[in-house]
Amino acid sequence: MSNPADYATAPNRVVRAGNGIDYAFREVGAGSVPLVLLQHFRGNLENWDPQLVDTLAARQRVIAFDNVGVAATTGTTPDTIEQMARDAIAFIAALDIAQVDLLGFSIGSFVAQEIALIRPDLLRRVVLASSAPRGAAGMHGWAPEVIGAVGKPQPDPNGYLDVFFTSSPASRAAGHEALGRVYARTVDADQPTTWATRQAQYDAVCDWGIPNHAALQRVAAITHPVFIANGDSDPMIRPHFSHLLAGLIPQASIKIYPDAAHGFLFQHADEFAADVTEFLA
Repeated sequence: MSNPADYATAPNRVVRAGNGIDYAFREVGAGSVPLVLLQHFRGNLENWDPQLVDTLAARQRVIAFDNVGVAATTGTTPDTIEQMARDAIAFIAALDIAQVDLLGFSIGSFVAQEIALIRPDLLRRVVLASSAPRGAAGMHGWAPEVIGAVGKPQPDPNGYLDVFFTSSPASRAAGHEALGRVYARTVDADQPTTWATRQAQYDAVCDWGIPNHAALQRVAAITHPVFIANGDSDPMIRPHFSHLLAGLIPQASIKIYPDAAHGFLFQHADEFAADVTEFLA
């Protein structure tokens, strides 16, 4: 079956994996080695910017999915990054795909690192957007103003703008445009994520961020080519963590996008997609 040309109209699909979970996913584009997207904190299928996904899918098959317990996928959201990685591996296996590229965003970038360590042969290349290594000092939970903005029981668009975009007029305008694209789909939309998912994911984030200098050395075992990217003003995962990762992963390259925060990849969607496409080529 051929995939639709654009993410905004791609149907929700379901695949049952060997772990007994029914995974919700969408895919667009075509190609032999697909790019699998790993979503941010509390995000579902709707929270990927269609402009970014469609630009990526012009050159490659792109697959977005809800991991275990998230939105329309069955099961209970785990509270460790390692289990999220194993659940993602089970999803990829259910699609009978031998090798993939990964783009992990925020908590999804932690999952991507873990997949690269647990199942290195599954991966060709890895993109880490707004990322930090396990055990990095300063990553044990997010600043009160950050978790207060994005961690409320009911998602807050203004809080999203405060964390994902800077206060500059250009960044805020880009934020409102991105929100319009992200929430434009009204037919066959994904289910919202639950409070239980929020709690489990934040537990996993805090566990990942317990200071542990020895744990930093783990990513030295990632031998894949890795592209690390962030905004220069990300309040959620500071760009100095990207530089730290780039110094620890042997084949890493890095780019920091200007006047941008956690949502740099949506604000600079075309530029980021071009950079990722070039990296994956």
